[in-house]
Amino acid sequence: MRPLLLLLLTAWLANAPAATLRVKPGESLQQVIEAAQAGDVVEIERGFYTGNFLINKALTLRGLNRPTLSGSQHGDTVRVTATDVVIEGIIVRDSGDSLKDQNSGIYIYPGAHRAVVRHCDLTYNLFGLWIEKANDVLIESNTITGKREYNSSQRGNGVQLYNTKGARIIGNNISFVRDALYVDVSHHALFKGNRLHHSRYGTHYMNSYYNLWEDNDSYYNRGGLALMEVRDQVVRNNRAWGNSDHGIMLRTMQDSVIENNVVAGNNRGLFIYDVEYVTIKNNLVVDNVVGVHLAAGSTRNVVEGNDFVANREQVRYIGARDEVWGAQSGNHWGNYLGWDRDANGIGDVRYEANDMVDRLTWRYPSIKLLLASPAVQALRLVGQQFPVLRVPSVVDPKPRMHPQNTQWSQWRGKHFPGQ
Repeated sequence: MRPLLLLLLTAWLANAPAATLRVKPGESLQQVIEAAQAGDVVEIERGFYTGNFLINKALTLRGLNRPTLSGSQHGDTVRVTATDVVIEGIIVRDSGDSLKDQNSGIYIYPGAHRAVVRHCDLTYNLFGLWIEKANDVLIESNTITGKREYNSSQRGNGVQLYNTKGARIIGNNISFVRDALYVDVSHHALFKGNRLHHSRYGTHYMNSYYNLWEDNDSYYNRGGLALMEVRDQVVRNNRAWGNSDHGIMLRTMQDSVIENNVVAGNNRGLFIYDVEYVTIKNNLVVDNVVGVHLAAGSTRNVVEGNDFVANREQVRYIGARDEVWGAQSGNHWGNYLGWDRDANGIGDVRYEANDMVDRLTWRYPSIKLLLASPAVQALRLVGQQFPVLRVPSVVDPKPRMHPQNTQWSQWRGKHFPGQ
């Protein structure tokens, strides 16, 4: 009978309803966490609670009227080591500032799968969230700010993902950190509806595969979105604007789709380096200093249906041969000077992005003072008439006469402050 009773007791405990424990100001939150059973809910009343809190069982920590947990600028404010932990509605602040120890507002340890952090404020932490070897996490609708008086190199990142699968990073507002999102060796993830601003990179994204990047705003950073050493990405319906260097960087990328994005008011709109077998379509690239910087043998890509409008320089390309874009349906180029005699919406003369004069101005910028002179204009004409003087360029055989995005002018003037 005893084994049967033990079995029944174990089954009853497993199916017993979760308890709800309440913590009031002045009480020890850590003691309540230690006394709770897996599956319980710990409700924290509004107040200020100091300590380095460890959650080592499957609990829900729920803030009532936004209580504050402070790490007193030492270690991790909250450390999660168990699976199925939920943290919601809490202000988490004041982690330590050791980059070596990766001090974080919330540190989700290896194996702490299915952690959920939502509707929290993570402020004045070195790293907002450090997530390592934990799968299927959900980070949703949080506001994350760093130690803004620190130099960029001394700050941590807003959300750091390392060696994870299935992460969902949705609807967060992240600013004044080193990189708003730092993603490394993390696959099958969703990044959607985030606002990433006033940091070094909106996203610094490396060695990660099969991820979806959708409907995010990256602005007022040094770089908006940096995708490096990646493949099998979908980047769509995002807005990268007003960044002091690039809007979207594609570096060493394969087998991906970049579509329906707005890239506006950056120093370089798209920076494409060592990219192959990528589809770049239906994007609006507007009012950047350089629309596209193309380098390092980026070839065998499909570039169709994009609007390149009001960029001071449409394409900066130095290569050994022509790179053909728009072979199927063409792109729109705001500086196209051709004509359309049959009124089919496609220019009768192909578009060439660069010529010999452009290359000279890249090498000798002072030549720009003479761009309107008869001598330089004659040099452009000679280069067009005599192929021996022609330089390789991005060539569009079917330039569109009109942009697809009729609202492009709304994106003019959205530059980095002071530029």
